[in-house]
Amino acid sequence: MNKRKDTTKDSTMDAMKKPMPRMDFKTLKRLFSYMKPYKSTLLTVLVCIILSAGAGAASAMFLQVLIDSYIEPLVMSQNPVFTGLLKALCMIGGIYLIGVVTTFIYTRSMVTVAQGTLKSIRDEMFEKMQSLPISYFDTHTHGEIMSLYTNDSDTLRQMIAQAMAHLVSSAFTLVAVFFCMLYESVGLTLLVCLVVFVVMKFVKVFVSRIGRYSMAQQTLLATLNGYVEEMVNGQKVVKVFCHEKENYEGLEKRNRDWAYNAYRTNGMANSIMPMMNSVRYITCVFIAVVGGYMAVAGTPNLGLTGMNTLSLGMIASFLTLSGNFINPISQMSNQFNSIVVALAGASRIFAFMDEKPEDDDGYVTLVNARENEDGTLEEVPQRTGIWAWKHPHGDGSLSYTKLEGRIVFDHVDFSYIPGKEVLHDITLYANPGQKIAFVGATGAGKTTITNLINRFYDIADGKIRYDGININKMRKADLRRSLGIVLQDVNLFTGTVMENIRYGNPNATDEQCIAAAKLANAHNFITMLPQGYDTVLKGDGSGLSQGQRQLLSIARAAVSNPPVMILDEATSSIDTRTEALVQSGMDHLMDGRTVFVIAHRLSTVQNSDVIMVLDHGRIIERGSHDELIAQGGVYHDLYMGSFELE
Repeated sequence: MNKRKDTTKDSTMDAMKKPMPRMDFKTLKRLFSYMKPYKSTLLTVLVCIILSAGAGAASAMFLQVLIDSYIEPLVMSQNPVFTGLLKALCMIGGIYLIGVVTTFIYTRSMVTVAQGTLKSIRDEMFEKMQSLPISYFDTHTHGEIMSLYTNDSDTLRQMIAQAMAHLVSSAFTLVAVFFCMLYESVGLTLLVCLVVFVVMKFVKVFVSRIGRYSMAQQTLLATLNGYVEEMVNGQKVVKVFCHEKENYEGLEKRNRDWAYNAYRTNGMANSIMPMMNSVRYITCVFIAVVGGYMAVAGTPNLGLTGMNTLSLGMIASFLTLSGNFINPISQMSNQFNSIVVALAGASRIFAFMDEKPEDDDGYVTLVNARENEDGTLEEVPQRTGIWAWKHPHGDGSLSYTKLEGRIVFDHVDFSYIPGKEVLHDITLYANPGQKIAFVGATGAGKTTITNLINRFYDIADGKIRYDGININKMRKADLRRSLGIVLQDVNLFTGTVMENIRYGNPNATDEQCIAAAKLANAHNFITMLPQGYDTVLKGDGSGLSQGQRQLLSIARAAVSNPPVMILDEATSSIDTRTEALVQSGMDHLMDGRTVFVIAHRLSTVQNSDVIMVLDHGRIIERGSHDELIAQGGVYHDLYMGSFELE
């Protein structure tokens, strides 16, 4: 009988092999920089913590006065008067009230600080994410990035809102109680410290293991979240291949690994407090016996005020103080561990925020312009339909080049990984209004060429010129604003259909968006939606067919009205009938524009001015459809279906 191997412990051991992080003061200092706007709040928190700790110690000390000066005399008196006792009780009640109010204030205040700090960090994270190059997202999974926004951010929030305040409060309480204990009895204080020292040696082992299991839990939770995200995105594929059982087993394994570590973490953490309470009770019994014996025997007792004799009130007060001394120690152990784990998450967040942003040293910008009678260009604030490249010169002067859409690749080499070239000596010329098509097998380099036009990546050698200007001199945002792109993989955003179309041009009117939809032949199906253009799309437009989503992306590109269009398999998800409808709209969209088309369907590129056949990063054939058919080469064989590029 075969038994399924239990890999829970193996996964746990792998996760726990990572060294337990120590207190990262550099990260802590950086975290404090986000709390600068809350200086006054943090000062209030500190004052409240001190008052709360002082109130706790004072209430314990007041027990001595209450018993020795009020309760004991009343017990011994034949005609007791309770006025003084009532005043004393009101006084101790006031002390307790101060402790409760100050604890409430600093707890609520730290929640405000935590939420405000996390908001600032998340805002900066998202802003940084927008500035990262495409290559970053090629090398990091969505699950990794989302884990920063969820798991690591949540542990950081808990640290700021709870652990930090409780750690500081426990520290102040510990100091206050320690000196109060010394004030009462130096000998009994040393006895308590000895017991605590022995116990903390044992607790230290627990805390270390809790920290490792907690780190493993965080790591496995990120893995679990990434797996679930993959399964959600790939549900159609899962169902097509009937892979539900295997996927469930994969989730069950990851969930079991996470649950095991969560069980170990929480189980060990929750056992510390009962254990410390037991130590507290044992210590109290021990102190009561020793203190009672010293009081009855009249043994001299050394306090900070000198030699004295233990009284009943002093013993009661010391018993309370010893309990208040042990509790903060166990709390500090737990909170310190939580802070260390949270700072490890914060260091990952800050590492993400320290990633090198996309370089942009361009200085040529895109502006609206109008053409004067003498043929010169003049910059204007309003949109005229004429765009120009604005060149600043060293002497302070400006010159303008009309945006026409002329693109030239001059002996371009490119590699994603140094030493492994993807494109080899690519040379091409695209004049304004020309339609350039790329055909070839998957991985031939078609999409890479269009990525280089957008400057998603920078070339290794050669030059790319746009209207005679090296694109390295153009500001990336302006370069990309002059380009319209329709991708094979469509991304729609949560919002109305109108808002998704307007994404291509935020300043477009409703009429312009509707005109763009009609141009892409998307208007008819949009009007059949429940609320037409006001229909809200969710889940990347999951309620639409793939073809409808593609039509919306074409309309989105059309409304931007760019002089250069890039169509990357734009009609690959559209059926043959819809393709015929779209093609006429596409012809209107491409009219007068420089267009780069990537297609596997050769029927969509027959009317291109130039067709380029790529193979392993090289242009092996170029020419019009008729010219390439006449040559009888690779394109001819590909068109006739007798050859397939590999």
